[in-house]
Amino acid sequence: MKDPSNNDSFPIHPTGPDGLLFEGPAYRYTFVSPLLDAPDPMAIARRTPVKGEGAACRVILKRVQMPPEDERRQRAVEEVRLATRLRHPGIVQVYGLEDYQGVPYVVMEHTEGVFLATAMETALLLGRTLTPAHAVFIAAEVADALHYAWNSQGEDGRPLHLVHRAVSPTSIRLEFSGRVTLTDFGVAYSRMVGRLDTPSKVLRAELAYAAPEVMRRQKPDGRADLYSLGMVLLEMLSGQYPLDPPDVNVPYSGSSEVSRYNARVRPERPSWTSPGELANRILSFGPDDVERVAAQVPEPLKCILHKALHAHPDDRYQTAGEMRDELRAWLNGQGQRFGLSEAEAELGALLREKPPPQETHAFPIEKGVLPTPEEEATAEEEATEEETKDRSE
Repeated sequence: MKDPSNNDSFPIHPTGPDGLLFEGPAYRYTFVSPLLDAPDPMAIARRTPVKGEGAACRVILKRVQMPPEDERRQRAVEEVRLATRLRHPGIVQVYGLEDYQGVPYVVMEHTEGVFLATAMETALLLGRTLTPAHAVFIAAEVADALHYAWNSQGEDGRPLHLVHRAVSPTSIRLEFSGRVTLTDFGVAYSRMVGRLDTPSKVLRAELAYAAPEVMRRQKPDGRADLYSLGMVLLEMLSGQYPLDPPDVNVPYSGSSEVSRYNARVRPERPSWTSPGELANRILSFGPDDVERVAAQVPEPLKCILHKALHAHPDDRYQTAGEMRDELRAWLNGQGQRFGLSEAEAELGALLREKPPPQETHAFPIEKGVLPTPEEEATAEEEATEEETKDRSE
């Protein structure tokens, strides 16, 4: 078996013998494998009850980076508390927050699968995109999860009106079973009484897929998530990130307009370019751009995209349920059923055909998806050891 200590280059790595990460009041966490190397890195860990009560299981640990200020830390705890309320098959279950030596870790359900970003990258390496039916199925499942989150209730029985604010290809999981789940409610916004407001200069969102009103620093509602989902759907159908230059008319990155925006706000999450540049791209993205990017998309789906991607929230779908129903109506009108079994088959075929990284020199941000032969051999060895350990317990 590969020595877990060899993963020291990954942000989350063992601190003790036998892959031990840390031990909390109720559970011990041991390192299994890296999952996502990002500003908030994720790893797969084995969670074992300290007192031996209950079964061991695999979980996802997400290390949350934040300044030490009490207010920021309190908001993170609040967000996790909100997320633990959510019980829906389309939402990854959040178990809680563990704190080890002042570093918080969100503990989440582990599911066998890949991020949507990985599936799209793999398809592009094979010279294609996801099929329209698969893309629409994924978007409909995410819309259903968003509809539930918006209408879920707090302890007082009132709707939480939870806005995800980070819908993107790296917050959507595609399970090998065909199930689609939405992760990462860590930047969620809620109208829950008593919640902390975000500082006015902080942009709390996945900026690369953010709605125009988010970039204008207006308070978002559920329709902002639908804009983000529309951007993701457009990317799935076209195989192109909608805001990629040079087709989108944007100011020069050193322009005074961009500089002024950057001076006024800062993103809570890093992005691939400055907030000012992204704001200009998003605020200038209109119907003509949708038509250009969606040139090969079936006309009925173009109509859905146009409605989801209206610049003004009042012109979009007003609820996630409405968008979900239109997506499912399109699926049902195709003459062939597309559900969990079909999604399972399409994802399985895609990953079986994936080219080895030695041929493409392309490695996805998700760890362990396009492994080298040596990594595959190590993974098989570790899986055998895990099975042996499970049987002994």
